[in-house]
Amino acid sequence: MEITLYHCRDARSFRALWALEELGLPFRLELMPFPPRARVEGYRDINPLGTVPALVVDGELLTESSAIPHYLATRFGPSDLAVAPDEPGYGAYLNFLFMGEATLTFPQTIHLRYTRLEPPERRVAQAAEDYAQWFGSRLRNAEALMQGEHVAAGRFTMADISVGYAVMLAQSIGLEDQVTPGMAAYLDRLSQRAAFLRTKAAQGSVGTATDPLG
Repeated sequence: MEITLYHCRDARSFRALWALEELGLPFRLELMPFPPRARVEGYRDINPLGTVPALVVDGELLTESSAIPHYLATRFGPSDLAVAPDEPGYGAYLNFLFMGEATLTFPQTIHLRYTRLEPPERRVAQAAEDYAQWFGSRLRNAEALMQGEHVAAGRFTMADISVGYAVMLAQSIGLEDQVTPGMAAYLDRLSQRAAFLRTKAAQGSVGTATDPLG
Protein backbone atom coordinates (compact mmCIF):
# COMPACT_ATOMS: atom_id res chain seq x y z
CA MET A 1 0.00 0.00 0.00
CA GLU A 2 1.28 3.45 -0.93
CA ILE A 3 -0.50 6.60 0.21
CA THR A 4 0.66 10.10 -0.73
CA LEU A 5 -1.09 13.30 0.31
CA TYR A 6 -0.38 16.60 -1.45
CA HIS A 7 -1.16 19.33 1.05
CA CYS A 8 -0.93 23.06 1.72
CA ARG A 9 -0.98 24.27 5.27
CA ASP A 10 -4.51 24.74 6.69
CA ALA A 11 -6.15 24.38 3.27
CA ARG A 12 -8.99 21.94 2.66
CA SER A 13 -6.43 19.16 2.52
CA PHE A 14 -6.22 19.54 6.30
CA ARG A 15 -9.27 17.26 6.43
CA ALA A 16 -7.40 14.49 4.63
CA LEU A 17 -4.28 14.88 6.76
CA TRP A 18 -6.32 14.81 9.95
CA ALA A 19 -8.13 11.67 8.79
CA LEU A 20 -4.84 9.93 8.05
CA GLU A 21 -3.54 10.83 11.50
CA GLU A 22 -6.72 9.60 13.19
CA LEU A 23 -6.40 6.25 11.44
CA GLY A 24 -2.67 5.94 12.08
CA LEU A 25 -2.00 4.97 8.47
CA PRO A 26 1.50 5.16 6.97
CA PHE A 27 1.68 7.85 4.29
CA ARG A 28 3.98 10.24 2.52
CA LEU A 29 3.20 13.92 2.95
CA GLU A 30 4.07 16.37 0.19
CA LEU A 31 3.94 19.86 1.69
CA MET A 32 3.63 22.50 -0.98
CA PRO A 33 3.64 26.30 -1.19
CA PHE A 34 0.28 27.86 -1.92
CA PRO A 35 -1.25 27.84 -4.48
CA PRO A 36 0.36 24.69 -5.90
CA ARG A 37 -1.26 25.08 -9.33
CA ALA A 38 0.85 28.21 -9.81
CA ARG A 39 3.89 27.48 -7.67
CA VAL A 40 4.59 23.76 -8.03
CA GLU A 41 5.83 22.70 -11.45
CA GLY A 42 4.10 19.60 -12.70
CA TYR A 43 1.37 19.57 -10.06
CA ARG A 44 -1.40 19.51 -12.65
CA ASP A 45 0.10 16.30 -13.96
CA ILE A 46 -0.74 14.82 -10.55
CA ASN A 47 -4.07 16.58 -10.06
CA PRO A 48 -5.54 18.14 -13.22
CA LEU A 49 -7.78 20.35 -11.05
CA GLY A 50 -4.69 22.01 -9.58
CA THR A 51 -6.33 22.01 -6.13
CA VAL A 52 -5.61 20.40 -2.79
CA PRO A 53 -6.11 17.87 -1.48
CA ALA A 54 -4.75 15.32 -3.88
CA LEU A 55 -4.62 11.91 -2.26
CA VAL A 56 -3.05 9.09 -4.23
CA VAL A 57 -3.64 5.57 -2.94
CA ASP A 58 -1.95 2.85 -4.95
CA GLY A 59 -2.26 5.03 -8.05
CA GLU A 60 -5.90 6.06 -7.46
CA LEU A 61 -6.50 9.81 -7.19
CA LEU A 62 -9.03 11.47 -4.86
CA THR A 63 -9.50 15.24 -4.69
CA GLU A 64 -12.61 15.93 -2.58
CA SER A 65 -11.81 16.84 1.00
CA SER A 66 -15.10 15.62 2.48
CA ALA A 67 -15.01 12.31 0.61
CA ILE A 68 -11.43 11.39 1.49
CA PRO A 69 -11.96 10.86 5.26
CA HIS A 70 -14.87 8.49 4.62
CA TYR A 71 -12.94 6.69 1.88
CA LEU A 72 -10.00 6.12 4.20
CA ALA A 73 -12.13 4.93 7.12
CA THR A 74 -14.06 2.46 4.99
CA ARG A 75 -11.26 1.21 2.77
CA PHE A 76 -8.82 0.70 5.62
CA GLY A 77 -11.38 -0.11 8.30
CA PRO A 78 -13.50 -1.26 9.87
CA SER A 79 -13.24 1.85 12.00
CA ASP A 80 -15.49 3.62 14.47
CA LEU A 81 -14.56 6.79 12.59
CA ALA A 82 -17.17 5.84 9.99
CA VAL A 83 -20.82 5.04 10.69
CA ALA A 84 -22.16 1.86 9.13
CA PRO A 85 -25.44 1.84 7.17
CA ASP A 86 -27.12 -0.33 9.82
CA GLU A 87 -26.10 1.91 12.72
CA PRO A 88 -28.29 4.62 14.26
CA GLY A 89 -26.96 7.96 13.08
CA TYR A 90 -25.88 6.79 9.63
CA GLY A 91 -28.03 9.41 7.90
CA ALA A 92 -26.78 12.19 10.17
CA TYR A 93 -23.21 11.04 9.57
CA LEU A 94 -23.51 11.33 5.79
CA ASN A 95 -25.43 14.58 6.07
CA PHE A 96 -22.78 16.28 8.20
CA LEU A 97 -19.93 14.73 6.21
CA PHE A 98 -21.08 16.56 3.08
CA MET A 99 -22.48 19.58 4.92
CA GLY A 100 -19.03 20.53 6.17
CA GLU A 101 -17.92 21.25 2.61
CA ALA A 102 -20.99 21.98 0.50
CA THR A 103 -22.96 24.03 3.01
CA LEU A 104 -20.36 25.50 5.37
CA THR A 105 -17.10 25.91 3.45
CA PHE A 106 -18.68 27.13 0.21
CA PRO A 107 -19.94 30.52 1.51
CA GLN A 108 -16.61 31.05 3.25
CA THR A 109 -14.79 30.78 -0.07
CA ILE A 110 -16.99 33.51 -1.58
CA HIS A 111 -16.38 35.76 1.42
CA LEU A 112 -12.65 35.17 1.17
CA ARG A 113 -12.57 35.85 -2.54
CA TYR A 114 -14.24 39.23 -2.24
CA THR A 115 -12.25 40.35 0.80
CA ARG A 116 -8.73 39.12 0.03
CA LEU A 117 -8.22 37.21 -3.19
CA GLU A 118 -9.55 39.57 -5.82
CA PRO A 119 -7.55 42.71 -6.62
CA PRO A 120 -8.85 45.74 -4.71
CA GLU A 121 -10.81 47.11 -7.65
CA ARG A 122 -12.77 43.84 -7.95
CA ARG A 123 -13.59 43.34 -4.29
CA VAL A 124 -17.28 43.56 -3.38
CA ALA A 125 -17.91 44.36 0.27
CA GLN A 126 -21.64 43.66 0.07
CA ALA A 127 -21.13 40.22 -1.44
CA ALA A 128 -18.54 39.40 1.20
CA GLU A 129 -20.89 40.44 3.99
CA ASP A 130 -23.85 38.58 2.47
CA TYR A 131 -21.88 35.33 2.33
CA ALA A 132 -20.53 35.85 5.83
CA GLN A 133 -24.11 36.08 7.06
CA TRP A 134 -25.03 33.04 4.96
CA PHE A 135 -22.25 31.04 6.56
CA GLY A 136 -23.28 32.14 10.06
CA SER A 137 -26.89 31.15 9.45
CA ARG A 138 -25.92 27.73 8.11
CA LEU A 139 -23.55 27.13 11.01
CA ARG A 140 -26.26 27.94 13.56
CA ASN A 141 -28.61 25.56 11.77
CA ALA A 142 -25.94 22.87 11.79
CA GLU A 143 -25.48 23.34 15.51
CA ALA A 144 -29.22 22.89 16.04
CA LEU A 145 -29.03 19.51 14.26
CA MET A 146 -26.22 18.20 16.44
CA GLN A 147 -26.98 15.72 19.18
CA GLY A 148 -24.53 15.92 22.04
CA GLU A 149 -20.85 16.76 21.66
CA HIS A 150 -20.46 15.29 18.17
CA VAL A 151 -22.39 15.62 14.95
CA ALA A 152 -23.51 11.99 14.61
CA ALA A 153 -23.74 8.59 16.28
CA GLY A 154 -22.72 9.88 19.71
CA ARG A 155 -18.99 9.68 18.98
CA PHE A 156 -16.19 11.33 17.04
CA THR A 157 -16.37 10.41 13.36
CA MET A 158 -15.04 11.58 10.03
CA ALA A 159 -18.07 13.86 9.84
CA ASP A 160 -16.60 15.82 12.75
CA ILE A 161 -13.44 16.31 10.72
CA SER A 162 -15.52 17.75 7.87
CA VAL A 163 -17.50 20.15 10.07
CA GLY A 164 -14.66 20.89 12.47
CA TYR A 165 -12.43 22.07 9.65
CA ALA A 166 -15.13 24.49 8.48
CA VAL A 167 -15.23 26.04 11.96
CA MET A 168 -11.44 26.18 12.10
CA LEU A 169 -11.35 27.91 8.73
CA ALA A 170 -13.93 30.49 9.82
CA GLN A 171 -11.78 31.48 12.76
CA SER A 172 -8.75 31.94 10.52
CA ILE A 173 -10.30 34.12 7.78
CA GLY A 174 -12.12 36.76 9.80
CA LEU A 175 -15.46 35.02 10.33
CA GLU A 176 -15.02 34.32 14.02
CA ASP A 177 -17.99 36.58 14.82
CA GLN A 178 -20.19 34.10 12.96
CA VAL A 179 -19.04 31.20 15.14
CA THR A 180 -21.38 30.65 18.06
CA PRO A 181 -19.98 29.94 21.53
CA GLY A 182 -21.27 26.38 21.20
CA MET A 183 -19.44 25.77 17.93
CA ALA A 184 -16.30 27.45 19.26
CA ALA A 185 -16.40 25.03 22.20
CA TYR A 186 -16.96 22.16 19.78
CA LEU A 187 -13.81 23.05 17.84
CA ASP A 188 -11.90 23.48 21.09
CA ARG A 189 -12.79 19.91 22.05
CA LEU A 190 -11.76 18.58 18.65
CA SER A 191 -8.49 20.50 18.68
CA GLN A 192 -7.43 18.71 21.85
CA ARG A 193 -7.43 15.33 20.12
CA ALA A 194 -3.98 13.80 19.77
CA ALA A 195 -4.47 13.28 16.02
CA PHE A 196 -5.42 16.93 15.54
CA LEU A 197 -2.25 18.01 17.32
CA ARG A 198 -0.20 15.62 15.17
CA THR A 199 -1.83 17.10 12.07
CA LYS A 200 -0.85 20.61 13.08
CA ALA A 201 2.69 19.47 13.82
CA ALA A 202 3.02 17.48 10.59
CA GLN A 203 2.14 20.39 8.32
CA GLY A 204 4.62 22.77 9.92
CA SER A 205 4.67 26.27 8.47
CA VAL A 206 5.21 25.57 4.77
CA GLY A 207 2.87 27.15 2.28
CA THR A 208 0.33 28.85 4.51
CA ALA A 209 -3.01 28.80 2.71
CA THR A 210 -5.09 31.91 2.29
CA ASP A 211 -7.53 30.38 -0.18
CA PRO A 212 -9.61 27.40 0.99
CA LEU A 213 -10.54 26.73 -2.62
CA GLY A 214 -7.23 24.88 -2.70
